[in-house]
Amino acid sequence: MNKKRILIKIGTNTLTKETDQISRGKIEDIARQIAALKDQYEFIIVSSGAIAAARQFVKLEHNGADINVKQALAAIGQPHLMRIFQENFRELGLLTSQCLLSYSDFEKEASKVNICNTINVLVSNNFIPIINENDTVATDEIQFGDNDKLAALTAALLNVDLLIIATNTDGIYTKESLENNKPETIKEVINLRVLQREVSGLKSSKGTGGMQSKIEAATIANEAHIETWIVNGLKENFILDALNHKSNFTKIK
Repeated sequence: MNKKRILIKIGTNTLTKETDQISRGKIEDIARQIAALKDQYEFIIVSSGAIAAARQFVKLEHNGADINVKQALAAIGQPHLMRIFQENFRELGLLTSQCLLSYSDFEKEASKVNICNTINVLVSNNFIPIINENDTVATDEIQFGDNDKLAALTAALLNVDLLIIATNTDGIYTKESLENNKPETIKEVINLRVLQREVSGLKSSKGTGGMQSKIEAATIANEAHIETWIVNGLKENFILDALNHKSNFTKIK
């Protein structure tokens, strides 16, 4: 049986459960769901959170630009983040691997082929690739997207069946419902241009993204004929509940 391939993008807000530190409980929740679904699906994870992981342990002294400090924090935090993933996933019999990518990798044909080959070998041997931007050499996601765009580009390159973006809301809300302080989820989107008019420019509290970057990611996926789901990653069982249509989320076709 050919398994369907799902790429899950997990932002900083989800991984920290909107606190100041990485939540082992949330990573365990993700691992438990993947373990329950591994016979039907292949999983690839794009994870933010390296900077948040570092801030649990260090406070850097510096006189330089803020972006350089964030790059240094990412370099410190990435091994900690991977260790937490590895420990929690291993307890459930899941194997993990690290892949660090930058945007220049998507501009070179040889690099794209190498990414595909490496990830296909990992997945076929039951290793779950955990992808992050190579923050020590690139700053795009630190500044703008919280890995939303990186997730979409990777999803398109690997021709996944579904892109799930975990965030801290029940999908995308209508503008009118937000103005009335009664958030109402847009459940299905066919026309991204119509959706664009509904999107607030607000960014999330810990992450660098916001709904605008998620729409841009969904646009990239849509051009590659990949469906995008924007789900509430703060909730327990958010992957299982979305797949079983037990939760409110936005489906972008």
